[in-house]
Amino acid sequence: MSRINIDLHCDLLYYLLSSDSALDDKEIGCSLPYLQDGNVKLQVMAMYAGTGADSTVYGIEQSKLFSKLIRNKNFFLFNNDSFNAPENKNRVGVIASIENASAFCDENQSLESGFKNLETIIENTEKVFYIGITHHLENRFGGGNNATAGLKDDGKVLIDYISDRKIAIDLAHTSDQLAYDIFTYIDQRNYSIPILASHSNYRTVYKNNRNLPDELAKEVIHRKGLIGLNFIKDYVDIEHPERLYEHIQHGLDLGGEDSIAYGADYFYWKDHPDKSRHPFFFPEHANASGYPTVNKEIEERFSSELAEKISHRNALNFIETMYK
Repeated sequence: MSRINIDLHCDLLYYLLSSDSALDDKEIGCSLPYLQDGNVKLQVMAMYAGTGADSTVYGIEQSKLFSKLIRNKNFFLFNNDSFNAPENKNRVGVIASIENASAFCDENQSLESGFKNLETIIENTEKVFYIGITHHLENRFGGGNNATAGLKDDGKVLIDYISDRKIAIDLAHTSDQLAYDIFTYIDQRNYSIPILASHSNYRTVYKNNRNLPDELAKEVIHRKGLIGLNFIKDYVDIEHPERLYEHIQHGLDLGGEDSIAYGADYFYWKDHPDKSRHPFFFPEHANASGYPTVNKEIEERFSSELAEKISHRNALNFIETMYK
């Protein structure tokens, strides 16, 4: 039996909003057959919405799709007890996350109304693992990875709101300033909020705003957070797939042996308008069935113990602390 795998981020729910999509559709790298072939025992399902009109509609609709997913015979809602339950042996565990707080609170509604939407999403999904406050752009809460704004007043209120909810904050799409401000604010308020970067690599290895600078990566590691390896070419190296292992080595050099995990970021890219980026993934990283091969490469380049940690152990340890 191959090693089990946990992945911290995919966009299957957003894909399923399309009427002609399906769970077993191999057009997306995290479809059910790929998850099964890759022995993925926990896939975090992001609920994504771009900042703009009807953003909360997208968020709530995806939470409804997640509610259906956990009632599908091929999936189960992940928690510490269900993970090893005999009836779930051949199923894929799932847990929901939010990619961009605009998914529950748009730019114009009251925060009170937005938080009611968040409660609806939590009710539908039964658990939200983490919230990414922004996406690529700036919103009412702060700056995304293509922006420069830091933490805004509404962002502080959001952090206050989730501070005792055992919901992690995701830094995968924050501006550097927003990430620094989040650390500063939770320390000022003495909050014990878990932190992760669910699908980010290292800027020192490959320069891209989506990748973490060393100072932020070290802070995530210091706080016993997770950094999920992103498989998209633009964040690995546009020409060299083997540089994924340089990202792993850099994470180790920063002290992250217990923080590195998988966050492949599988999404439906074939309708992406920037054709120069097609395909978004290298063939060896194109879908979740490739995890056993990546694990084997990590074993050979590093160690069996590290493959165990990256494939699932680090993520499990982090998640277990959130269910206590």
